[in-house]
Amino acid sequence: MARPRPIIFDCDGVLVDSEPLAARAYERVYQKHGMPGVHGGIIAQCVGMKQSDIIARIRELTGHQFPAAADGDIWAETKILFTEELKPTPGIAAFLETIEGDRCVASSSSVERINHSLAVTGLAHFFGEAIYSSSMVKNGKPAPDIFLFAAAGMDTDPADCIVIEDSPFGIQGAVAAGMTAIGYTGGGHTYAEHAARLTAAGADFVCADWQEVSRQLAGLGVPA
Repeated sequence: MARPRPIIFDCDGVLVDSEPLAARAYERVYQKHGMPGVHGGIIAQCVGMKQSDIIARIRELTGHQFPAAADGDIWAETKILFTEELKPTPGIAAFLETIEGDRCVASSSSVERINHSLAVTGLAHFFGEAIYSSSMVKNGKPAPDIFLFAAAGMDTDPADCIVIEDSPFGIQGAVAAGMTAIGYTGGGHTYAEHAARLTAAGADFVCADWQEVSRQLAGLGVPA
């Protein structure tokens, strides 16, 4: 029997419905440091980036330079919100119960944040130690580095991998890595143009829920 195609999952906005909470954390921390005007619309333009790139992008959009010495404040505030309110995306646990073959997480977040997110939502056991962070590679998304690193970690050909991503940056990275890219719009941060932007970024399919993802995977020959 042929080996099932490995699936690479983004974490934030795909496995866990974290983006609205993360945006709230950035708003609070920037306000705390006397830098107003960092709102959800600004943060929405940074979805899929690692923290250092988000800070740089906010500076470009608002002129606010976040103090490097306070970088830890962002995760501290985010962790509080995640611990209190973070939920898995609807239907993801049932989906993970059914899929076969290798799977991993490849996220722009830190390893600590990924592990905390999976722990508080009850999803950690689905992945074990198969966790890859942009902190492990030179370039964050939309570069392909994290996806190629994950494929190597699973000892598989990148062309065999299927990536599930909610951000245009993530889709671009998956495409650059030569992988099949599925866009996911089932998180609480979705918006009217979300699917169109994922398609424009190169997504092979865009799905609004995990049932639809299962149908697309079946078409790719992946039991789900």
